[in-house]
Amino acid sequence: MEVLVNGAKTYAYTGGKAFDAAQPTVVMIHGVLNDHSVWALQSRYLAHHGWNVLAVDLPGHCRSSGEAPSSTEEAADFIAALLDAAGVEKAALIGHSWGSLIALEAASKLKERVSHLVLVGTAFPMKVSPALLDAALNEPMKALKLVNVFSRSTLAPPPSTLGPGTWVYGASMALGRRVLASNREVNLFHRGFQACDRYANGEAAIAQISCPVLFLFGDHDQMTPPKAAQGLIKAARGAGKTVLTASVPVGHHQMSEAPEETLLAIRDFLKP
Repeated sequence: MEVLVNGAKTYAYTGGKAFDAAQPTVVMIHGVLNDHSVWALQSRYLAHHGWNVLAVDLPGHCRSSGEAPSSTEEAADFIAALLDAAGVEKAALIGHSWGSLIALEAASKLKERVSHLVLVGTAFPMKVSPALLDAALNEPMKALKLVNVFSRSTLAPPPSTLGPGTWVYGASMALGRRVLASNREVNLFHRGFQACDRYANGEAAIAQISCPVLFLFGDHDQMTPPKAAQGLIKAARGAGKTVLTASVPVGHHQMSEAPEETLLAIRDFLKP
C-alpha cells in the first residue's frame, strides 16, 4: 500500500490484505537499517485475524521516499502524519529498537489516538557507543557485522521464521546492505544510531501516553538488555500507566529469532 505522507510516497506493507476502515489498525515501526520486512510473520498473522496492518518503511528507507528522519521526534511526527494520510483515527503502535522509541514518542503526542503501545527490544536512554557511531559513519560494513553478531543469540532460526534453510544472520546482513544502499544521499546507519543516542524524552513521554503498554524483551539481548528499560518501566508505573512485560529467550531481533513467541505476546496484548 502506498500513501502520500508530507508530500512523499510512503510504503506500508498490509500483510497481504486490503485496508479495511471498519477494522482496528496496527502500525509496525522498524529500527535502524531495517524495513517493513522484519515484521514478516507478525504482520501477516494480524492482517489475517481482524487487523489492518501498516508495517511501514520509514521515510528515505527502501520503498519510501522523503527525507530520512534525523531524530526520534521527527520520526514520531511522521507516524502521526501517516495516520492522518491513511484516514486512521485510532491505532495500536508497535516498534522495535529505534522503532520502539519512535512509537513511544508518537504515543505521547497522539494520546487517545493510540489504543495499545508495544515496545520490542527497547531501552532508555538508548545510548550508542562512540566507537559504534564512528564505525557506522566511516566503516558501515564493519559496523553492520558487529551489530548482527551482538543482536543474535543464535545463527540458526526456527523453521517458522522464513522457511527451512533460512540463515538469520545472513538474511539480516543482506537486509542491512539493501537498506543502506536504498538511500545514496544519507547514511541511514549513522543517522539512525544518532537519533537513538540523542533521544532524551523517554520518561517524559511514557508519562504522557493514554494507553496500556507492553514491554517485550529478549533475555539474551546485548543491544538493548532488559535492565536498560527498567527506569522506563518504573516511570510508567509511577505515572499510573497499565504496564505489562514479557520476554523471549533470544537476542535483540525477537521477531525473527522467536517469531511465534513474539507474535503470541503481541496478539494476546492486543485482544480486547
